Amino acid sequence: MTIDEVVLLLKASLLTTLTPLQEIVLRSSWDGKTYTSIAHEAHYGEERVRKVASHLWQMLSDFWQEPINKSNFRACIEPRRSTKTQQQLIKEFNHTATAISLEFPNGPVSVNSRFYIKRPPTEELACTEIATPGSVICIKAPRKMGKSSLILRILTHATTLGYSTVSLDFQQADKAIFANLDKFLRWFCANLSRELGLEAKLNDYWDEEMGSKVSCSLYFQMYLLPALSSPLVIALNEVDWVFEYPEIAGDFLPLLRSWYEQAKRVEIWQKLRLVLGYSTSILTPLRLTQSPFNIGLPIKLPPFTKEQVEDLAQRHGLDWTDGNELERLMAMVGGHPYLVRLALYHLVGKGGLERDLGQLLEQAPTETGIYNEHLRQSLLALIEERELEAAFYEVIAAPMSVKLEPVLAYKLQNMGLINLEGDRAYPACELYRLYFREQLNTRRQLENAKQEQIEKESQLHLLSSLDKLTQLANRRYFNTYLQMEWQRSARDHSFFSLILCNIDNFNIYNKMYGITAGDDCLRQIAYAIRNCVRRLLSNSNFSYASSFKSTTQTTDYKYELSSVLASRYSSEEFAILTQGDGATAVHIAEKIREQIKALAIPFEYPGSSGLMNNVLTVSLGVASMISENEKEPSTLVVAAEKALSQAKRKGRDCVILN
Repeated sequence: MTIDEVVLLLKASLLTTLTPLQEIVLRSSWDGKTYTSIAHEAHYGEERVRKVASHLWQMLSDFWQEPINKSNFRACIEPRRSTKTQQQLIKEFNHTATAISLEFPNGPVSVNSRFYIKRPPTEELACTEIATPGSVICIKAPRKMGKSSLILRILTHATTLGYSTVSLDFQQADKAIFANLDKFLRWFCANLSRELGLEAKLNDYWDEEMGSKVSCSLYFQMYLLPALSSPLVIALNEVDWVFEYPEIAGDFLPLLRSWYEQAKRVEIWQKLRLVLGYSTSILTPLRLTQSPFNIGLPIKLPPFTKEQVEDLAQRHGLDWTDGNELERLMAMVGGHPYLVRLALYHLVGKGGLERDLGQLLEQAPTETGIYNEHLRQSLLALIEERELEAAFYEVIAAPMSVKLEPVLAYKLQNMGLINLEGDRAYPACELYRLYFREQLNTRRQLENAKQEQIEKESQLHLLSSLDKLTQLANRRYFNTYLQMEWQRSARDHSFFSLILCNIDNFNIYNKMYGITAGDDCLRQIAYAIRNCVRRLLSNSNFSYASSFKSTTQTTDYKYELSSVLASRYSSEEFAILTQGDGATAVHIAEKIREQIKALAIPFEYPGSSGLMNNVLTVSLGVASMISENEKEPSTLVVAAEKALSQAKRKGRDCVILN
């Protein structure tokens, strides 16, 4: 039998339950401790401990019908195996005790709860360390792994040692407290004073010239610590909250370390003991000599072992000695304390799943399962960081462990979603793999469908905006664009220009060469216009000579093109809209005229001079003005049409600015 079985059997069999001191004597004697040691550790007088022990050995002798004392207690009982009757007694006791004390696993497990499972040697190490002068205990674990429960027990032990204890949770602080370091440290000291029942005397020790960190240290060294007759244990849970404010964390965390280091040389600082609980890695870049997380006693809470889960199941009144149910539950959730406790609660509670482990496990990775709230919180955290979501999806989608970028792997491990073996990552439990694979697959499918819809709508919009023959913007899009850009330019009081480009004698060309040749001609000219505009945009800081100034004066201009729209305006006419003044627009128009003429599309037809033209040409009218809200954009169109008409009358194959 184990000592736990002995204690349970006695509690189930005796008319009066064991007192706390009797249980301490039993467990300590099992471990071979002396009465002096037991009295010292339990903070009882040795005489009282011996008196309780004497009565206890007599009671055990009567119970087992043979002489039992401190020296033969373990040797006599440990080889025994509990009988079926005794096992039934323990089972009934557990069931009755569970029905009375069943508690929903939310928040830390209370000190007197029968559902707290120790993870040796964690508790013993922590309780020993807190008695060390100037000690620091750093407890790191993902959420709901038992940090708060362990901190509660450390503080309780510190209280039994006669220490003053304060527990602060940074989540209780208003956001305004984190505005700056001075405000934060004043809040920190004021709350400690209040919790200790001391008057807050911040102004007596705060000195602006010395700075907040020195002032805070002086407040501790000269006021708080001397005011206490016993050591002070400060537990700072959820230190992660400070990580959200890098400027605060970058000063506060090294300050905590400095107090630990001062305890080595200044006696008063030895009264201070710190317990730090956090779940994620510090994101504030600190040198190793500044971080408080690589000093003192580091504790990483491990998951429950198979034996610990079995023990917890027994405390819930479940007989899982054959191991089948135990294996099935741990195959789904591993040894995660919260996930295990929640399952056991529902199996013995009144949640509709009494004793139905199969149904519980079937529903577990779904939104109707008992873990939905816990899983959804993790899902929301993943969605906030797309890079993290993608990395975790890679883990749960792979048949084997995968190698991740170290920073991402570390974050996912801190969230409790993955385990690491070397640099290889795999899901922390089957529950996470099943749930997140389904949820993230669904998200990806929805996102893909949404993206396809956006692309489809974009394609339809593009097609509705394009001229089918030339693949330039059509007249309808031109009108919309002109209206929008005119209003925008009006706000900036900037120049806006329009170029109308008409193919000379195109109707005659169509009759001479046919409609098919005419369509091909339109495509070539549209392509030339588009390429000309693209080249100008790719090298927008261009120079050009004004073609409409006096031939005796040539002026160089430079202009940054921000937008140009080329569109098919009518059957043989194109429109080019651009920001910029007339000189800019004329330069663009001349480039277009030259490029189209360089196409050398054959067309022998006499021009206005009577001479024969060998290639197809274009005439271009340019209008430019500062757009104003008082004017309609049609004003610009009318001006460009007049310029185009002048170009035609002048003999075609030219550019005219109106």
